[in-house]
Amino acid sequence: MPDLTQSNEDYLEAILELSHNEEPVRSVDIADHLKVSRASVHKAVQLLQEAGLVDHAYYGQINLTDVGHRRAKEILQRHVMLRRFLTDVLELDEATADQDACRMEHAISIKTRDHWLAWLERFLES
Repeated sequence: MPDLTQSNEDYLEAILELSHNEEPVRSVDIADHLKVSRASVHKAVQLLQEAGLVDHAYYGQINLTDVGHRRAKEILQRHVMLRRFLTDVLELDEATADQDACRMEHAISIKTRDHWLAWLERFLES
């Protein structure tokens, strides 16, 4: 899979979150969700399309490709895992945990994520 910037990952995650049941997403909805301009969305979507992660007809709706969907799910899984750790283990409030999880999700490797998930499942089952 291509290397992505933190911003690219945020766009993929937003598209996944907005594409309930894999429905196409509008750029205006992505802009509202991420609190960015539509021009920023357009530029990011172009980059994601070039990387083979989204399909986007000129000024049309945006869909994740199979590769993009898998990548977006990995990003969202890291976010949820980190938020859950911060709220359930460290007992941080939801807002702080969500903001910190968003920043942290871009820094951990797949190996670390897998080990952390396994630990989190064992810890929360105890």
